[in-house]
Amino acid sequence: MVSDTSLEELHAIARAAGIPERGFDRDHYDVPEEMIDRLVELGAVRVSTRELIARLRASGLRVTAGQRYGRA
Repeated sequence: MVSDTSLEELHAIARAAGIPERGFDRDHYDVPEEMIDRLVELGAVRVSTRELIARLRASGLRVTAGQRYGRA
């Protein structure tokens, strides 16, 4: 799960859904498939992987692999 608006929005939806902070990985939360309907109820929008990455990049919130692993 990502936000194309802000990390604050992302964390707020995660808290509302009961997703633990340990699920956060710098620009997204890993969530199990069975939580998706609940996240949509809370305002998340289901999109394809391609759209998800495009929105994340456009928002400026995307963390690259290099940044994630200290190479950039």
